[in-house]
Amino acid sequence: MVASPPMDRRTYGDPCGVARALDAIGERWALLVVRELLLGPKRFSALHRGLGAVSQNVLAQRLRELEAAGVVRRRRLGPPAGSWAYELTEQGSQLEPVLVALGHWGRNRPMPAEAELSVDALVLALKTTFDPAAAGDLQASLDLHVDDDRLELAVAGGRLSVTRAGAKHPDATLQTDVGTLRELAFRKRGLDDAAAAGDVAIDGDRATVQRLLDAF
Repeated sequence: MVASPPMDRRTYGDPCGVARALDAIGERWALLVVRELLLGPKRFSALHRGLGAVSQNVLAQRLRELEAAGVVRRRRLGPPAGSWAYELTEQGSQLEPVLVALGHWGRNRPMPAEAELSVDALVLALKTTFDPAAAGDLQASLDLHVDDDRLELAVAGGRLSVTRAGAKHPDATLQTDVGTLRELAFRKRGLDDAAAAGDVAIDGDRATVQRLLDAF
C-alpha cells in the first residue's frame, strides 16, 4: 500500500507520478537522507555527521516525514550496538537509481567552493561515474577503509557494487580518507604520490587498485 502524505504537510495535489513522488521526498534534505542510508542503517548521530549543515531539528523532522511516507523506518540494531538506527524500507531502496541519475545530471552543475563529500556521497559519486568500458574484464574486490568506514568495492561483469562491510577475500586493501580517495578517483592523483605523502596505505595487488581507480 502506498503511504499518503501526512495531513499537516503541503501537497501538490497532482495525480502525476512525479508530483506524488515529490510529495514524499521533495522536501529539502529528504533525498540526501536517503543517500546517507543507501549502504545500510545509521544512527541519528551518524546521519547528522554525514549531512553536516543540517540542524538536528530539521533532520528529525525529515526522518519523521520519511517514516510516515514509508521511505525510512527505525529499528534497534543487534548486539553489540543495541541502539536505535534508521534504515531504508524496500520503497526507499528503490530510490538508488533515481539518485544515481540525479548525480549524473548534477555533474554539470557548479561545484560549491570548499565543499567536502561524506563517505556515502562519495560512494554515490563512484557509482555515478563508474565506466564499465574502462573496467573491461576486471574482476576484483577491494577492502576499502575510508575514515571511520569500512567498505567492499567489488567489480565483476562490468558492474560495480559497494557494501558497508569488510571484504572477505579482497585482492587488496586500501586505507585512506575521503578527500584523498576523491583525488585518486576523480582528479587522477597518482597512487605513488599519495603513498609517498602518507595519505594512503595499500596491502595486496597494487595494480588491481590502480585499475579500479581508472574505471571512474
